[in-house]
Amino acid sequence: MTEALVETKLLTKHFEIGKGQTVHALDDVSLRIEPKEILGLVGESGSGKSTYGKTLIGLHAKTSGDAWLRGEKLPQRYKRLHFQKLGRDMQMIFQDPYSSLNPRMTVGEIIGEGLRLHREVSGSEVQDRTVEWLRRVGLNADHMSRYPHEFSGGQRQRIGIARALVLEPEFVVCDEPISALDVSVQAQVVNLLDELKASMGLTLLFIAHDLSIVRYVSDRIAVMYLGCVIETGPANSVFFDAKHPYTELLIQSNPEPDPKSERTRLSTRMKGEIPSPVNIAPGCRFAQRCPKVMDVCREQAPDLLPLEGVSEERHVACYLYQ
Repeated sequence: MTEALVETKLLTKHFEIGKGQTVHALDDVSLRIEPKEILGLVGESGSGKSTYGKTLIGLHAKTSGDAWLRGEKLPQRYKRLHFQKLGRDMQMIFQDPYSSLNPRMTVGEIIGEGLRLHREVSGSEVQDRTVEWLRRVGLNADHMSRYPHEFSGGQRQRIGIARALVLEPEFVVCDEPISALDVSVQAQVVNLLDELKASMGLTLLFIAHDLSIVRYVSDRIAVMYLGCVIETGPANSVFFDAKHPYTELLIQSNPEPDPKSERTRLSTRMKGEIPSPVNIAPGCRFAQRCPKVMDVCREQAPDLLPLEGVSEERHVACYLYQ
């Protein structure tokens, strides 16, 4: 096995909200991302996907656990010098293209800011690189002097992509980069990311709730539920041969493009809403919604273990396979 570019072991993030209550946003998440790989991270809203990405990149301090970049241990809590050093290597594309861009800065200033902060380059080089990246994301040099409110949502997300990639980082967290966009624009942004990944050799953590889109862009998929990873494996393998009941239901919740197709359903719909991450009950976190729940599921949480009898590397946290 090659050395992972990015790896976390038992990464945990809790938020104290007073009165003795704790939000378990992440609990003991261990994942590895290989060089030039796209790992898709999927799950419902509230499952901890974005918290994982932000904690990994340093926007949240770690409660416990560790993270590494190229084998170098990352700090528990980032300080200004850490951001200055690691900003050249790790960047983030945010979910909301409307609030993630400073409305008082021109597009040229937004994209060129990283070069001015993290690279010792001349003003003319900043301008040249900014123009180059505007073109790479499908915009043009005339847009440099304009402000974010003058662009559509899809164009703003392209600006956000250029801002993140102008430093040519090795690793990028894409935090639901298409969820705020119209369906007609989503495919354009996904294809753009795919093209840039191929041309730059990027390593991406692609966070989304739509498994069909994640399967299209990802090499591997990790499924999260209520702060825990419950299934991992190659993208097509997870999508077409899901093992965990939650993954199966997540796939079935996607719209079926063929009206004549019928999926084998465990249940017509997922039961209820995702539980609160405060004061979590013992046992499997999916137990109260699972159509295949057993007594043991309510007593102790299953470990994420290798799935036996398959040719590809698969891991599942479910007593059906243990």
